[in-house]
Amino acid sequence: MAPPRNRRPGFSRRAQYGLFLAYVGAVGGLLVGAILLLLSTFNPPAFAAVRSTLSEITTPVSSAFDWARRGIAGVPGGVASYFGVRSENARLKQQIDNDKRLVAEARTLGQENHSLREMLKLRDVATDAVVIARLVNSTSSSTRRYATLNAGSWQGVKHGQPVREPDGLIGQVIETSPNTSRVLLVVDAESIVPVRRIRDGMPAIASGRGDGLIEVRSANVANMLFQPGDTFVTSGTGGVFPPNIPVARVIKTARDVATAEPSANPDSLDFALVQQVFLPEPPPAPTPTPTAKPKAKK
Repeated sequence: MAPPRNRRPGFSRRAQYGLFLAYVGAVGGLLVGAILLLLSTFNPPAFAAVRSTLSEITTPVSSAFDWARRGIAGVPGGVASYFGVRSENARLKQQIDNDKRLVAEARTLGQENHSLREMLKLRDVATDAVVIARLVNSTSSSTRRYATLNAGSWQGVKHGQPVREPDGLIGQVIETSPNTSRVLLVVDAESIVPVRRIRDGMPAIASGRGDGLIEVRSANVANMLFQPGDTFVTSGTGGVFPPNIPVARVIKTARDVATAEPSANPDSLDFALVQQVFLPEPPPAPTPTPTAKPKAKK
């Protein structure tokens, strides 16, 4: 036979103990409340002491529960703040990168403007200027050294014209097209420029080595001593390059043949000035036309 579903508490010891403890707790609570009420009414100092004791006992527990509650309540805010800080950090990093790029562009534009201003000053001083052109590229790793200008025959550039910048001679035009021209650099092995030493006017020949440097040799003096710092400029001999354009500077002591570095570095240039040939070739003399011989009279 199945046991009945509804059983009285008396049939379960656990239920009996639970009910007994509930009664005891209720009675104890009533007794404590009554005692506290009597103390607060008839003996307030004793009630204050009891209250202080209970506060000392319950305050740490209350503080612990309050700290736990605050910590749990602050978890969503902390998570949101973490992701907010990460996004703000990424935004600031992107802004820093953008600012760096803008600063680099501004510096590049500043250098380019400075170079262009120097070229404009040089054009105003030079009376034989043809055009200021952008130096598009130059070969620095090949044994042959050339450069390209974005100006050609339509801008007045012709074969043989010298090309320079404020610091010195760059080279000579060897090919032209309508809007571009090719320049043979002074450091090329095929380049030969008549020069003179500034301190004593000694004539010399500057020729490229093909490795970015220049060889300078005396034109008419044997066993000539070259010293570091000797600066050579164009002499005007040959009628191609105008005089007094810096070409090279000796970098170590030598005799007969000195190693020098060019005064102008095409790899770091933005613009170049094309000049007229110093002494253009005279036009060919006109060919005399033969005159008819008079006929003899009979």
